[in-house]
Amino acid sequence: MVFFLQSVSVGAQADTVDGDQLVGQPWDDIVSMAKGGEVNWFLWGGSDNINQYVSEYVGGILKNDYGIKLNRVGVSDTVEAVNIVLGEKESGVTESGSVDMIWINGENFRTMKQGGLAYCGYTETLPNNQLVDWDNAAIANDFGVPVDGCEVPWSTAQFAFAYDTARTKTPPKSIEELIEWIKANPGRFTYPAPPDFNGAVFIRHVFYYAAGGVENILGEFDQAKFDEVSAKTWAILNDLEPSLWREGKTYPTSINAMNQLYANSEVDLTFNYEPAGVGLNIENGIFPPTTQGYGFSDGTIGNTNYTIIPFNSPNKAAALVLQNVLLSGEAQYQKALPTVWGAAPAIDVSRTSNDIQAKFAQIKAHPNVVPAQELAKNSLPELQASWVSAIEQGWLANVGN
Repeated sequence: MVFFLQSVSVGAQADTVDGDQLVGQPWDDIVSMAKGGEVNWFLWGGSDNINQYVSEYVGGILKNDYGIKLNRVGVSDTVEAVNIVLGEKESGVTESGSVDMIWINGENFRTMKQGGLAYCGYTETLPNNQLVDWDNAAIANDFGVPVDGCEVPWSTAQFAFAYDTARTKTPPKSIEELIEWIKANPGRFTYPAPPDFNGAVFIRHVFYYAAGGVENILGEFDQAKFDEVSAKTWAILNDLEPSLWREGKTYPTSINAMNQLYANSEVDLTFNYEPAGVGLNIENGIFPPTTQGYGFSDGTIGNTNYTIIPFNSPNKAAALVLQNVLLSGEAQYQKALPTVWGAAPAIDVSRTSNDIQAKFAQIKAHPNVVPAQELAKNSLPELQASWVSAIEQGWLANVGN
């Protein structure tokens, strides 16, 4: 199966609403301002099931309950949307921007927050903000950058691997084992090249290993420490290149391309930030039914992703309504269904109604998907965004070249 980005033309925009006029306003008034308008949401468009959830389920609620038109604009990399906002600010477009909301986290959030590109200070205005546990440091900080009311959590995710039990009897269970496995099985492994976020997080796992553990590189960016650890990381990855698929002379450009290599039996392992994708790909006939997801004994990286409203969005009221819908217990439940997406909720489910809590309790994950609670036992934190950016740029200069 091939995934296609669905680009949506951005329609006429409603009259600009000053964001300061919305903060602390009665919710019914904000809903009234948004009625009959639209919202242009830019997000990664490489997954059919996510696109369907957004366009049909979320878009249906906005249309039927609020009279708002949702324009889902698919991008291949979040930085594309960030650059649009940055370019508009540099051109003096401070009110009638073309982007109303972005699916975001990590270094892209840091760029928007530090660059004054984000609309901030409104989150407590959202009724469903009460479902968010802002005391949880993993929610209140995005790759080490305090959220400070500048974005709203949408999902949580944790990296996981997958293999075909019919052709791989004993898969590697740690980065150290994986390095040896790649050398012993030449041509049977690869990873997407950054800026693909799944490929980038795989590289960070190797970086953690080279550092002797993530605890040795947590905190503010340290150039001397980076130089030391990155040199070891590039040496490991360059040493592996001859043993990679196509001898490392080329890399998949996306996680979808890598999944296709796995589905075609060209490589024996795959991975994803969304472990539930294993079940969806099996049910859709993409992966063989003998595919099994699993985690590493030395842990895998987990994080939270968010939605953000640019400072110059002309449809802020509609964007707030959209964010509030995404935070609702029902929308988070629908997103968590294995047949829909399987994404872990970003809200505290215990704060939802008894009915929603009962629905969550009844969710049965696909048997071939590694349970989230099992992965969580060995969850590794994300580095601060400055580390992430340096690692990606360093890979491009020292390995990808």
